[in-house]
Amino acid sequence: MSNKRVLVTGGAGFIGSHLCARLLAEGEQVICLDNYFTGSEGNIATLLSNSRFEFIRYDVAMPYKFEVDEIYNLACPASPVHYQCNPINTVKTSVLGTINALDLACHCRAKVLHASTSEVYGDPLVHPQREEYWGNVNSIGVRSCYDEGKRCAETLCFDYFRKYDADVKVIRIFNTYGPNMHPQDGRVVSNFIVQALQGADVTIYGDGRQTRSFCYVTDLIDGMIGMMHTPKGVTGPVNLGNPVEFTILQIAEKVLHLTDSASKLIFIPLPQDDPKQRCPDIELAKSIFGWEPGVCLEEGLKQTIAYFKRVL
Repeated sequence: MSNKRVLVTGGAGFIGSHLCARLLAEGEQVICLDNYFTGSEGNIATLLSNSRFEFIRYDVAMPYKFEVDEIYNLACPASPVHYQCNPINTVKTSVLGTINALDLACHCRAKVLHASTSEVYGDPLVHPQREEYWGNVNSIGVRSCYDEGKRCAETLCFDYFRKYDADVKVIRIFNTYGPNMHPQDGRVVSNFIVQALQGADVTIYGDGRQTRSFCYVTDLIDGMIGMMHTPKGVTGPVNLGNPVEFTILQIAEKVLHLTDSASKLIFIPLPQDDPKQRCPDIELAKSIFGWEPGVCLEEGLKQTIAYFKRVL
């Protein structure tokens, strides 16, 4: 056991709670910061009794000080429903939260892994998306608070690397799913499962032919820890996601089959700036630290459906 002190911002969220649990299982001491804007106590309830786990309810847009060895900077609402309801706060969390994480990393000489997003590619003109692609992003649309906030956060990471020799690692997370997703987060997998389990119409934006790739959360956590353990100077950005592509219609039909639901499919207009294709090229992650996802979509959906059956 290495027994490092690890800070996880956004640690009570969907991905953050899985990361905290994994770090504790590996013997680390974990400090979890979260203001419960999209995270919840339920996600970390089983961790609170662990003597190596400390939860602090806190807004990461405000400065903070701890003595830590590693920082995972995950704090930010990540679903359109949540980040669009308070877009200014979303930008503040992305930008000020990242500045505060980077300042702490410099103070402690700690490694910092920043969770960026595939949304930095916007509605991509290149497919699949490789890390050197600069993206096709609307800087003034309804999704811009998240897309541009994350792009600015990446800029900050590399400026701190160049100016202060900060030990930064940047990952770009593609669509991820699994237990602890918020039932009302508006994402494809959670929407379809909740609607199917409740017997409601399953809503598909557009004609359903737009594509996504879906990474199960435990695979993503493997990739995050793998990137954190790379030597100093391995900065990324590195794509983390599942390169197997599905249409939205295929996902809906698979969810209906696995839930044995009689829900009907209905089609509604696409939201503004909704990307038509989203699929990662993960060759860089494979070559740097030997990562690729291992959980197939059907198995991951079964685990996620079982979770929603328990919580709904």
